[in-house]
Amino acid sequence: MSRIALVISDVDGTLVTKDKRLTEAAQKAVARLRGAGIGFTVTSSRPPVGMRMLVDPLDLDLPMGPFNGSSIVDPQFVVLEQHRIPAHAAATALKVLADFSVDAWLFTTDHWFVRKLDGAYVAHEQSTIQSDPTAIEDFAPYLDQACKIVGASDDADLLERCEQAVQQALGHEALAVRSQSYYLDITPPGQDKGSFVRAMARRLGITTDAIATIGDMQNDLAMFKTSGLPIAMGNATADVQRQARHVSTSNEDEGFAAAVDFILKQQAAS
Repeated sequence: MSRIALVISDVDGTLVTKDKRLTEAAQKAVARLRGAGIGFTVTSSRPPVGMRMLVDPLDLDLPMGPFNGSSIVDPQFVVLEQHRIPAHAAATALKVLADFSVDAWLFTTDHWFVRKLDGAYVAHEQSTIQSDPTAIEDFAPYLDQACKIVGASDDADLLERCEQAVQQALGHEALAVRSQSYYLDITPPGQDKGSFVRAMARRLGITTDAIATIGDMQNDLAMFKTSGLPIAMGNATADVQRQARHVSTSNEDEGFAAAVDFILKQQAAS
């Protein structure tokens, strides 16, 4: 195995606990990586604003990958790369979500639009990303600005069926994958957490084999397939765990810190 030069972590379900806390153990784990000369950054389905609360506690100094890695921002949130969903694909995705009666949100670089402020998981997302949405009746004026569209539902089985229908309707025009059991993310084509891994390898002048990734959901599989050392959380579903080289404990049991310790142990043995 190549020596690890960079660790890229998912955020929700991985780096933070179920109630979105960044634990002291997680912060100390990132410090241990730096002490070993290993870089650290994050990629997430969150918009850029939803990553702000991580920068200072983790002393992040490398580019980050919001919107499932389809955008890249620096620690001051200057946009380094940005991709958008084609307008016709955004319209198609919204129609399928409506056909399944799934609440839809639309994110631009700086705004979060919803149709209902009391819709499914809106309050939950407000707490998570520490930002408020804007309620609008019609998404049409923003279709050409969409960085991410989200379908939110408390019916996990329905959302899984909706995911398949959106994927079939979009083909290669956009990506559709669940970031949580209750969130279906539609993001720009050809851009995902795997492309973020490759972009970071280019920026740092390293190979993707020298990158370890930590995650828990289907949207993390793209970076698992691209990186040299993929690690799944203990709370990940069985299909995600099967794609990993190592399985840590859950995010409720300091699984991120345990994953970092595994990386450092592997490094010491190599």
